[in-house]
Amino acid sequence: MWRRADRRGQVERRTRSPPGRSARSAAQTLRDLVQSGLRDREARRPASGLRVTALAACYSGVPDALAELRAAGWRVGIVTNGAAGRQLAKIRRTGLDGMVDGYAISQAEGVRKPAVELFAIAARRCGTDLGEGGWMVGDNLATDIVGARAAGLRGVWVDHGTWPGHDDALADHVVAHVVEGVAVIRNAHP
Repeated sequence: MWRRADRRGQVERRTRSPPGRSARSAAQTLRDLVQSGLRDREARRPASGLRVTALAACYSGVPDALAELRAAGWRVGIVTNGAAGRQLAKIRRTGLDGMVDGYAISQAEGVRKPAVELFAIAARRCGTDLGEGGWMVGDNLATDIVGARAAGLRGVWVDHGTWPGHDDALADHVVAHVVEGVAVIRNAHP
């Protein structure tokens, strides 16, 4: 299935692949683009229907915090659920692709957080494995923190106040901003 939006935002849904591509080849192309870090000509074309990604930006202080972690020898990765094209566009738009060692996007990999396999894919792309341990900083208790625990990682939950009545006992640490989460990691392992 694929969809196309016209200029008025009306979505046309089709149950066949775009002309000239089978559903399998389109999925494989997307996976190849993600794995190659979007270095080829097709990756430079704007993705349709991704207007929201034009507004994506890193939170204040995140680039510097990630640079500090990497300078201290940490491998930094992204594990994200969502549509591959949209998530990849956000990663590129924010510049995170140059600030991390690897990433795994659920739709491209065919598995979603909290599944351990998605964390394992990201770890491999960062040149490590889950057996070495590590941390997950995330804002979703059900996917980020539960997934981190299942993968043998410690979890820092970024509480934006959107989970009333939450059980923060699932997380090793609770912070209000991702930069505070990076500081937790830095302070735990000087």
